[in-house]
Amino acid sequence: MTTHPASHAHPPNRQAQQVLIALVLGVIAGEILNRSFGEAKLLQITGLLSVLTDVFMRMIKMIIAPLVFATLVVGMGKMGDGHTVGRIGGKAILWFFSASLLSLLLGMLLVNLMAPGESLHMELPPPGAETGLQKSAPSLSGLIAHIFPKSIVEAMAENEILQIVVFSMFFGLACAQLGELAEPMLKSLDSLGHIMLKVTGYVMHFAPVAVFSAIASVIARQGLGMLQSYGVFIGEFFLGLLTLWVVLACIGFLFLGRRIFSLLRHIREPVLLAFGTASSEAAYPKLLQQLERFGCEERVCGFVLPLGYSFNLDGSMMYMTFAVLFIAQAYGIHMPLPEQLLMLLVLLFTSKGVAGVPRASLVVISATLSMFHIPEAGLLLLLGVDQLLDMGRSATNVFGNSLAAAVVSRWEKALK
Repeated sequence: MTTHPASHAHPPNRQAQQVLIALVLGVIAGEILNRSFGEAKLLQITGLLSVLTDVFMRMIKMIIAPLVFATLVVGMGKMGDGHTVGRIGGKAILWFFSASLLSLLLGMLLVNLMAPGESLHMELPPPGAETGLQKSAPSLSGLIAHIFPKSIVEAMAENEILQIVVFSMFFGLACAQLGELAEPMLKSLDSLGHIMLKVTGYVMHFAPVAVFSAIASVIARQGLGMLQSYGVFIGEFFLGLLTLWVVLACIGFLFLGRRIFSLLRHIREPVLLAFGTASSEAAYPKLLQQLERFGCEERVCGFVLPLGYSFNLDGSMMYMTFAVLFIAQAYGIHMPLPEQLLMLLVLLFTSKGVAGVPRASLVVISATLSMFHIPEAGLLLLLGVDQLLDMGRSATNVFGNSLAAAVVSRWEKALK
């Protein structure tokens, strides 16, 4: 699928600048609000601001299901056979699990070196202390229910990307096998994909407003003072994310050469959008558009990207390691190396079954803490800054998925 020229009405550079300006203005406005109004008034103001963000997120979510379905089916229809699908899928899964393991190991190494929780010296809470989070221990039945849809209509209504991918794969394979008989359907879905990208262009005009309101709301509620209270942990976590970016970019350089810098330029706006809204989902339609502009073939990025949104959450992986070991350090609980490695394996697999659940990272962390006899109440240490940390991990998830799509395209000799 080629991107329509009309989608260049606002050049990517200009759009990225607008989102960046909105980020800065949001921080300034949020701090002014935090200093100017009491708690009751702030609740009203942040409520109004959150409406603007919510409108944007809803418009993005209305795009995702039809866009994933159309691009994936058309891409698979053009692949022509199950062997090609299996080869590309195998390469994508290999990259996803390798990148996830790298993120977990790097997080474990850094949190052990920097030990951000050791200075807190927290007393162990009473048994059964509540965190306020809904408890949902990962299970095999939960993983299966998350992967296989019982209704494609329900999957689309709930924006369950992995379930949409599973249905689209069967649908696309059937189209490929039927050949000429399926051509009208493939042409219609190709048109639908172009239409949804055009709609994305309209929705993106509202992105700076959404980013401004999201940032202003967070800073207004928390204030920049939260950076002082949690400064060490926040700084070390973002240093960890930066290290992960550098490591992934170096690995990407081995496959893409100097084109890695072009990829970074192309994904600036989706990354800023994910950072500002603390949602990698918000960046999906724009990221797909930018990857095609970068040169990824539609059949590859239309297949790899939706899979990545369920299986390749590099930033979230690092956060889970950081959070579990930070809480253990805060309570003075020593975790020997074999236990930490076991924890990594648990996180590697259990995290794949809860993508799409609200605050999914915290749910997985809560279950992992319980498994290793670390007080779950330690999550309360993170809830105050979780939104800020979510911004960093969402942006990293977008970068990781864009790199996966580009590398798999290179492996398939499908990078223009």
